[in-house]
Amino acid sequence: MSVRFVRPDVSELGLAIFGRTLHPELFVIQAQTTITHHSFVAHIAITNAGHVVQLKSSQHLLCEVVAPHRQPLPSRFLLFDKNLRSSRDESLCMPNGVDYHLSFQVERLDPEIYLRLHEEFCIDCKKATLGHIFATPNRLAPAAVSYLQADLFPRSLLIHAFHTFPKNCAVVKTQTLIELPKP
Repeated sequence: MSVRFVRPDVSELGLAIFGRTLHPELFVIQAQTTITHHSFVAHIAITNAGHVVQLKSSQHLLCEVVAPHRQPLPSRFLLFDKNLRSSRDESLCMPNGVDYHLSFQVERLDPEIYLRLHEEFCIDCKKATLGHIFATPNRLAPAAVSYLQADLFPRSLLIHAFHTFPKNCAVVKTQTLIELPKP
């Protein structure tokens, strides 16, 4: 008997950035919230495979997506598209002077260490800006966990995202800093 997991294999994931918003019907959304700030509005969602962060200001639109590469996404206004493998740091100057800084890491762990971290992530998930613990495929398998912690600054948004992949004993961590230009 095989165990089916909610999440795709971690090796299928990519991270894309768009200079536009994306329609929510493109994703299976598990949890979502909206953060309203004097400089922008951010819509944050946890999906089956990762997350979607959409930031809108009076002059700027940005959308970050962590999803499998097989996920159908538009190519129009695609600014960045990379596979999520090992770790990487990127800094991009977006249209209209937005600075976008990204750091991501994919960690594959020993099962024992993964299970210990899983317990910590379940606790952190409950305190995060947005969190979701997925249904477990059976009573013996750990559930996948996703949570995002948002920190607001006068003209920027910092988001730490954590996604677990029990089938792979893997954790995907992203840190995104979006800095809007001064008016």
